[in-house]
Order: sequence, then structure tokens, then C-alpha cells
Amino acid sequence: MREGTASRTARGVAAHRLDYARLETAFGDPAEDEALTRDVAGGLERAPGTPMHEYLRSRTAFFDRVVVTSLDRGIRQVVTGGAGYDGRAFRYAKRGVRWFEVDHPATQADKLERIARLGLDAEHIRFVPADFTGAPVAGLLAGAGLDAGRPALFLLEGVAVYLEQPVLERVLAAFRAVTVDGSPLAISVSVPSADPGARARFQARVAGLGEPARTVLSPQAAGDLLARGGWQVTDLGRDRLRSAGLLLARAASAPHHPERTPPAPSPSRSSREVPPPAA
Repeated sequence: MREGTASRTARGVAAHRLDYARLETAFGDPAEDEALTRDVAGGLERAPGTPMHEYLRSRTAFFDRVVVTSLDRGIRQVVTGGAGYDGRAFRYAKRGVRWFEVDHPATQADKLERIARLGLDAEHIRFVPADFTGAPVAGLLAGAGLDAGRPALFLLEGVAVYLEQPVLERVLAAFRAVTVDGSPLAISVSVPSADPGARARFQARVAGLGEPARTVLSPQAAGDLLARGGWQVTDLGRDRLRSAGLLLARAASAPHHPERTPPAPSPSRSSREVPPPAA
């Protein structure tokens, strides 16, 4: 990102999402999500039918399913890393669920201005401004009220490609430091492309926006990186998802904690562990 400017790639994702059918639930307010998305996407062009448009359709559906399944299974804390203009905290708002959006200060400030101007209800969302390259993410989340003694769902959608691998590993370790064994995490990673030309065009486009692609990982390399951050991949049998770089993981036991934050008093581990969500 260019210094002091909101993410242009995040705006582009919002524009694409206007064309997608979204997973419906008996809770939440899709109209608030759509109001924010239309405001963000105003004036932007999108190209339906392109490979990127269809990839974002699949990625959006994947993360929607993870969120809804996790909430249905009793998760009451959701952390969205690099949230951009994602509106799931509105679309899938549910009584008793607290959302934590961690994002670059410039993008988050622009999003907050839009939310205020549109009059959207964000009382259930805690906004955590943080530059992943140097911010103490675990401490910031704890300070925002995340309960480290209770399960939480962690989301990293469309973020990993823009981070250097050591930075991404620190973020994953920070998330692991503030949650219990078994908490679910969903992440998208950029995988090696069968079309080098398409890869080169993508890299040139995002570099031109001031947001260069920095990390490409095979599914195996992504699993290894997750393991170093304290997470265990749980969807090894889902070849279609893995080949697209869409991975589910759960917080492993005995993790490495470079940013350890002492957890709040909580029940025994066996009563706190949660199954991973289905995608």
C-alpha cells in the first residue's frame, strides 16, 4: 500500500462481490453489507467472467461457509485480519458475537468514515488499526477485548500474498497466542499458477496499485508455514480447495508463542476445544 492511502485492491474485491450470490442465514443484515460494498465500489469497473472474478466468487463462498458454520457451532468471537472492506460483520452479525477487524490504519480509517456516513450499526465490531509489518498484534487484540480463554474464528482472506513470509508467520503466531486449542482459522494463499502469463499480469497490476505481491506458496509450503505459526491444516482431503489456496486449520497444542499474551481464566482445555468448521 502507498503510505497514507486506503487499499485499492480491497476496493476492487468489494466491486466484484456485488455480482455474487451470498450464503443466506436467519441472522445478520445483508442490506448493511451491501450498502457498504456499493459505497466502496462506486465508480469502479469489474469484469464478470474473467478468471479473477470467478476465483473471487469461489473464495467469497468459501469464507462465507466457514463463518456461518463456525457461528452455528457456537463461536462467539471472530477476528478478521486485513479486513479491508469486508462486510461479513454486518451480513452475518449474530446476537452475542463480537467481531474484531484488524487492518492497516489508512484503510480502516476510510472504512470507518464510510460506516459512519452510511449510519451502519457497528456496535458489535471492535476496530483494531495495525500495520502487520511491526504491530504487536496479539497485544492489540487482547487490548480490544478478545478473550484468549474462549474459542475464536480467525480469517485471513486475500492478505497472505501481500505479506513477506516472516511477517505472515508472525501474524499467524500472534493469532495463535490469543486463542485456545482447536480454534479454527481460514486462510487464502496465492499458489503457483499454471498460466505464467496470468500470474505476471496479476503481479504487474497490483504492483501498479502500490500493493505488490510478495508471497506465493504451494499448499504444502502453506501448511508448513501454518505449522510454524502454531496451526494445523485440517482439510488435507479437500484437493479442490487446497489447489486454489483455500485452507482450513485449527490451533494446535504446544505452539510457539513469540507474542504470548496470558489467557483469561477459562474451563479445562477439553471443554474448550472446538471442531474445525466444514467448508
